[in-house]
Amino acid sequence: MKAMILAAGKGERMRPLTLTTPKPLLPVAGKPLIAWHIEALARAGIVDLVINHAWLGEQLESALGDGRHLGVRIRWSPEGEPLETGGGIHRALPLLGKDPFVLVNGDIWTRFDFSALHLAPGKLAHLVLVDNPAYKLHGDFVLQAGQVSIPMQTEGLTFSGVSVIHPALFDGCSPGAFALAPLLRAAAEAGQVSGEHHPGIWIDVGTPERLQDASRLAGEA
Repeated sequence: MKAMILAAGKGERMRPLTLTTPKPLLPVAGKPLIAWHIEALARAGIVDLVINHAWLGEQLESALGDGRHLGVRIRWSPEGEPLETGGGIHRALPLLGKDPFVLVNGDIWTRFDFSALHLAPGKLAHLVLVDNPAYKLHGDFVLQAGQVSIPMQTEGLTFSGVSVIHPALFDGCSPGAFALAPLLRAAAEAGQVSGEHHPGIWIDVGTPERLQDASRLAGEA
């Protein structure tokens, strides 16, 4: 199975840190944030990676190259214009192939074990969900008996940014900028999304304070 790491975000909430450094290269306990994902994927036997980039993307390519020194093979999907999550993945589909692939948001930090991830037959996506963080009152999806649905009366859980995606999720999409979330919600409403709950460490590294939290937890591990 291949994996894609989303690394094209501009990281505006992380300024001034991201004015000169792309967010995925910001250090967590002395190691670039994106390196934690790459090493975790490699430990799980997932070594064929696709990484997209836009803002200061040349720094990412310079730092990681073809990934050989990290035990993986990296192919790059540069974006000349912001394509959002969905558009960025759609652009990279020729590099990912026709089989399901692991998708990881480049701006999270987690100790999640990628080795057990899989996509059940007939599903378009499998989502890893986490408890809602303190700054988020309502979740993104409801998880019941391994099936993901849209929150109605139930509070729901937060999408962690880790998933398995089938390329068919993008059938009918056109090139350009669009978000991933509406595709996931539509698939969930159609009963085509499974999920699991990750009770362990997970941080959305969206602010300098959360970057410090990730470094502290990484240093304690």
